[in-house]
Amino acid sequence: MATARAAVLLTGFILSAVLLMPLQWLGLKLGLPYARTLPNRYHRFLCRLIGIKVIRFGEPHSGGACLITANHTSWLDIPIIASLEPCSFVAKSEVAGWPFFGTLAKLQQTVFVERERRTRTAHSRNEIHARIAAGDRLVLFPEGTSSDGNRVLSFKSALMSVAQLTIVNGEEDREDDLVVQPVSVAYTGLYGMPMGRYFRPFFAWYGDMELFPHLWEAFSLGPIEVTVEYHKPVTIREIGNRKALAAYCEACCREGVTRALNGRRDEGKEAYAEPAEAVARPRVAGA
Repeated sequence: MATARAAVLLTGFILSAVLLMPLQWLGLKLGLPYARTLPNRYHRFLCRLIGIKVIRFGEPHSGGACLITANHTSWLDIPIIASLEPCSFVAKSEVAGWPFFGTLAKLQQTVFVERERRTRTAHSRNEIHARIAAGDRLVLFPEGTSSDGNRVLSFKSALMSVAQLTIVNGEEDREDDLVVQPVSVAYTGLYGMPMGRYFRPFFAWYGDMELFPHLWEAFSLGPIEVTVEYHKPVTIREIGNRKALAAYCEACCREGVTRALNGRRDEGKEAYAEPAEAVARPRVAGA
């Protein structure tokens, strides 16, 4: 039964992607509006196909340009986050060369960065800023790698320097601070029951795992539930500097994941509750 499920889902995933690839390519080539929303619709379909129930808390920032920072567990993070709102992602440059998945990433207008070359950080930062200034919502995974789903790794601050740049508001002819919103993603349920530590790594993709064997294994299990929480948006002016900003985003994601995995996330919670570690975060004078 599990083998049949994996075969059907993997076939459906590949066929649906292959059918939509030319349509998305044409939309990007001609600058058609649907090219921005088609990936969002496709990822919603993909979550339903795979059997992923996304439970969302909090609200995406809607007041202007925004950089989203999220913890990273699996390739599944991509369809999960992208199913909630139209967005693109920031990925390591190697992804661009991956068969099939590299093409999918390019068609979703992914920004590819060379994480190992610090001399390219400024170029990557400027490219991310230009995309956000043009109205795109970009998702950055500051851990720089993926985890086993049971914890959140340390957030790197290098690309957080993009938050030091302002966004020109064309309508009012003023410069606004770039808003950064942390988003935590936690794999919480399997077959309608709490997902324990043993099963979570079956859906996490980390270390030296081969992608297609991992896909097969993940597709053979399910359906699953994933809890996504949008945390309080901030600016670097409020926080103080990029290292403090990385620490704030990490604290938000760590507390959001811990709360979700422990079953302490409920509808009555305040949407933008701040993590305990971030209460005493540094602020610039007058902020």
